[in-house]
Amino acid sequence: MLHDDALRQSIGGALQGFAVHCLPDTDAPRGRAAVALVVTEEGPGAQVGSLPAYTHWSTQAALVLTRRALHLRHHANQWALPGGRTEVGESPEQAALRELREEVGLSLPPEAVLGRLDDYATRSGFIITPVVLWADAARTMAPNADEVASIHRITLAEFLRADAPLLEHVPAHPHPVLRMPVGDSSIAAPTAAMMYQFREVCLLGRPTRVAHFGQPEFAWR
Repeated sequence: MLHDDALRQSIGGALQGFAVHCLPDTDAPRGRAAVALVVTEEGPGAQVGSLPAYTHWSTQAALVLTRRALHLRHHANQWALPGGRTEVGESPEQAALRELREEVGLSLPPEAVLGRLDDYATRSGFIITPVVLWADAARTMAPNADEVASIHRITLAEFLRADAPLLEHVPAHPHPVLRMPVGDSSIAAPTAAMMYQFREVCLLGRPTRVAHFGQPEFAWR
């Protein structure tokens, strides 16, 4: 799947036709946050286990994910999308652009925003708004060591695997916990739920909802 104008128009069109579910502030006892789902070029590859690495620059489309810094008190070394708390007076789009700049050094203009996915309520008490952004090659990204251990460009083809999503049925959970496979590993909700909805809405044109899926216990903190 090439990172080209046709893909940008396709994703933008899918988001324009998608009826976003927004959640009220009363559902966010710990506040609101925004994350950036950044579509860019695959470049040198994902730098992850069994996924390919390249000696050339790949122009296939990819999504930017990070591993959180090892010294963080919460969710250290876990997979994440660039993002964080929304500051007073910020829109989700502004927060996503700011967090992207702060965490991975990628500055994008407001015109990079393609749209939103559904607000997502975490078991830990936040509401996360996923914002889909379009970037060019983004060759100069670098992790902010205070927050990010590493940056990974995951090819969009990985999200279209036949075994995705992975659903884990857990005792006492009314709905299965959702994971998305990446290489020979997997990423758990909440991040995985937003990745899955991105796949469904932006790549496959299906208005799939993900709020009902369970979240693993480590995500409740």
